[in-house]
This record gives sequence, C-alpha cells and structure tokens, in this order.
Amino acid sequence: MNFSSSLRLKLTVFYVLILLVPLLIIAMVMPTYYQYLLSRETESLTENILESLSNNIEVYLDDLGRLTIIPYLNNDIMFAVNQITNHHYKNADPYTQFMIDKALYDTLPKTLQNTRKEILGTILVTMDGSAFINTTNGGVARSHYPFTRQDWFQKALQANGKVVFIPSHPEDYIDTPAAKEVFSVARLIKDPTTLQPLAVIMADADASVFDKLIRRINFNTNSIIAIMDDKNHVLYSNTPMPGTIKNQLNKHLTTVRDTNDTYLVVSKKIIPANWKIVVLLSNAALRAKVRWMYIAGILFACCVLLITVLLFFYLSRWITRPYRNILHVMRQVQQGNLQVQVQTSGTDEIAQLGHTFNAMLERINELIDREYRSVLNQRNAEYRALQSQIHPHFLYNTLNGLIGLNRLGCKEELEKAIFSLSSMLRYTLEQAETSTVAEEFSFLKRYCDLQKMRFQDRMEYHIHMEGQAANYEIPKLLLQPLVENSIIHGIEPSDQPCTVSITAEIEQIGSVNMLRITIADDGIGFDLEPSSKSTRIGISNVRERLHLYHSESTFAIHSKSGEGTQVTIQIPVEDVSQ
Repeated sequence: MNFSSSLRLKLTVFYVLILLVPLLIIAMVMPTYYQYLLSRETESLTENILESLSNNIEVYLDDLGRLTIIPYLNNDIMFAVNQITNHHYKNADPYTQFMIDKALYDTLPKTLQNTRKEILGTILVTMDGSAFINTTNGGVARSHYPFTRQDWFQKALQANGKVVFIPSHPEDYIDTPAAKEVFSVARLIKDPTTLQPLAVIMADADASVFDKLIRRINFNTNSIIAIMDDKNHVLYSNTPMPGTIKNQLNKHLTTVRDTNDTYLVVSKKIIPANWKIVVLLSNAALRAKVRWMYIAGILFACCVLLITVLLFFYLSRWITRPYRNILHVMRQVQQGNLQVQVQTSGTDEIAQLGHTFNAMLERINELIDREYRSVLNQRNAEYRALQSQIHPHFLYNTLNGLIGLNRLGCKEELEKAIFSLSSMLRYTLEQAETSTVAEEFSFLKRYCDLQKMRFQDRMEYHIHMEGQAANYEIPKLLLQPLVENSIIHGIEPSDQPCTVSITAEIEQIGSVNMLRITIADDGIGFDLEPSSKSTRIGISNVRERLHLYHSESTFAIHSKSGEGTQVTIQIPVEDVSQ
C-alpha cells in the first residue's frame, strides 16, 4: 500500500495538526506577546526618564537665562551700557570714561564668570554694535563683525526683554582658531526707567552638555536620543541620525523607519525653549531581547512534536493493522478469490466491519451461484442479436441483384453469384461467434463481388491483408456492415466511379502490437453526425460488438462531405487468439 495515501498517514497528519496549533501558540504567540509587553514597558520607562531629563535641561536653561539678567544687578554696568548706546562716551570727562571702561572691561567679565565648564562665554552687544566678550579660552570679538544683523540679535529684539533660546550655531563672531558649535540664550537689556533698548546679552553653552546629561541614561535597549529645536533642527544626537528619519520626525509620526530598522518614537517637550527630546527605540533591539524565547519555544515545540509523532506513529499500527488485513482480503476478492474471510476479534467498530464484510462475501457467492449462468446466457443472446441485425438489408439488396441478372439472361454470372450467395449464407449460418481475419476478408470479397455485379463500372474494390494478420480472430461479420455503409451511403449516391479499400495489418503502438483494420472509400462522404438511421444502427452495432469483444479496442470514423469516409479499427493482439 502506498504510504502517501494511507489511513496511517492521514491520522498522523491530523494528529500533528491538532498538536501543532497549541505548540505554535506557545512557541510564537507567547514570545510575541512578551515582546509587546517589553515594548510597552520600555516605552513607559522611556517616558519617565524623559520627564526627568527634560526637567534637568529646563533647570540648566533657567541657569543660562539667569546669566542674562546679571547686567540689571549692577548699576555701574547699566550706566556704562547706557553711555555707550547713547554715544556719550566720547564727550564724557576722563573720570567718567574711566568708570565706563572699568565697568565694561573689569566688572562685567568678573560678574559673568560662571563655575559651569560647559558655558563657554558671554557676549554683550550694545545697540551701536559695540561688543564686549568674556570667554573661557580668552577669545576676543572679531573686528567689523555685523553683530546687530545676526539672527540671534534680531530674535532678542523681537522678544522685547524676554529670554530667547538660540539653536546650535558656530561661534564665528569670536576671533579664535577653532570655533565650536554652541547653543545660546539671549535677552534684550533695556533701561529700567525709560525702557530704552540698550544692548543684547547672549550666553553660549557647549552642546556637549547634552552628552553629559544623556550619557548616564539607559533605556534598556539600543536607541537614538536627539534634542530638536522649535523648527525640528537637531541640536544634539547621541548617534548620527539618517536624513530619512529626520524627514519622518518632521511629520510627527509615532513610528519611523530607515533601510535597516524601525523605531518607536517617544518625545517630551522642553517648555522654556519650545524644544523637544526625542528617543527612537529600536524594534530590532527589542526583538533581539526575545529572540532567545523564540529559539527556546521553537526547539521545545520541535522536540515535543518529534517525540509525540514518533510515539503516535508507533502506536498507530495497533489502529491500522485491522484495516490493512481487511484491505488485503479485499484485494484477494478483487482478483477473484471469493472464498477468503476476514479474521476478526473483539466487538469494536473494526470487528463489526470485518463481520459485515464476511457476510457480504457469503451473499455475493450465493448471488453468483444463482445468477452467473443466466447473466452469461443473456450476454450471449444479446451478442447474437447484434450479429443477426446485419443480415436483412444485405440479403434484400443481393436478391434484387440476382433478379436483375436473371432478367438480363446472364446465366454464368447468375450462377457464379448464386454460388457466392450460398457460400455467404453458409458462412453466416455457422454458430461460431468469431472468425479469423482471412475468413472475414474472404467473405468480404464475395460480398464485394455481388455488389460489383450491381454497380458495374461505378464500383471498384481493393482487399489487402498482411500475412501475419490472417490468423487473428475477430467478431464474425464485424466488417460487413461497414463495407455496406461505404457502398450504400458513399458510392451509390455518387455520380463518379468510386473505390472501396479494405486492409489489415499489424502495427506497433508503443510497446503494444495492434491489429489495424481500415475500410476507406472515396465516395460522397458524410457529416460526423449521421443523417441516415440505418447508418447509425450499423455503426452502433459494430461499435457495441467490438466493445463486447475487447474493451481496449478502438473504433474511429473520419469523414467529410465530398472527401470520402475512413473507418479504423484497432484491437490489441496480445490477448487475441491465433
């Protein structure tokens, strides 16, 4: 029995499918659910950390903002700035000029000194463009630098005394060999009495301060941490951020992706500066944390599946063995042995099936004993009835031909025709149901002679038979109806002389030798759907007798109006008696 279609395999597959569903749930769904929980937990933890981090940055920005109000705390500095802005310095007496210089070049730098190393310096720019710089590296303001036309100066003017936060920019206004990228806070200094704009003060801080604040933070997974200004420009990023991600962050998406990974976006706003901290949590890193669970789950599922399948495959023999025994008995019955019995034990469904099968075999044997002979007799009677349907039409046409010869006084031809007819009648009256190809072709020759007597020059015939095909047996009078159809329906209606060709030969088709018999005429032909009732009956009889004789034989007709008709019969010769 083919295992691929056995009941045992079907039971195994069914069992595996039932077992596979919970195993897949354990091996795949649970790690996925754990990954979801880990993602939610990481997101919540990130939000809490960002809350704390944003508070630290806000405190730091507040400290920078407080640096910008220092000029208000010193009257000498405010007086000096007022004098410079209103252009009174040149006309002042030497003492006043000394006090102004002292306030701007001595008191102001000392006042702006800060203990934070990341604060790189401060710059005070009066409204007339004069600049006073205090830096940690001793840098001085660049000469002829257009301070009042810079964006940060204009933003401070527009804020009208409120602190403004300047995004990352280079310190290109300081005459130093290595200008750093800094971010700044700025404020417009006004006269407290007249509210006249006097100067803009700006404090610069190194962007590395963000690295110090963020370096100690662990988000439990690989992540990208960035600080962005109010225009979504990146002020700081712990790792280089691809441009594709920057574009997606501008669209305020909750999930962004690049060519290698996708990221969950968690952000927190830094209120004073209208900045925001953005954390991009790597989904690939989250999946890596649960990869071991996937591996363990898959290994566990495979081991369990393998063990249970092997166990089930072994135990399934106990279930399938009785079915195999019944199948073995059925095959013996199929081969004709009706005396076998299924050996059964127990009272389960398989045993009941075996008892029922044994009872069915006994009943079949009884029916065969009762009906076998009657069925065979009925088949033989049907076979003889099919054979007998051929004679009347032929006999009627032949007698008409004999009457014609008698009237014409052709005694020799009449005598010859009568001998041919008597020989044919003797052949047809024999009780044998089969005859050899040679006997059948001899009969057809006498038949064609009688028909030629009728049609004269309007009909010719050719009969050819290979020597090795002569002794093969075929149903008796199988070919005569076909020759008769060729003459009556192909030649008789034609106005031109026509020919009937009858051949028999042995040919090999593949590995099988076939007896091939061909009956062809060049008469008027007919459509494949016959219009003559007699034609339908003759062809149907021949086809039925051929099928009864050999089930693997073939019968083919090819005909077309005006082109004649060809009938081809093929019978395997291995099973044909010689």
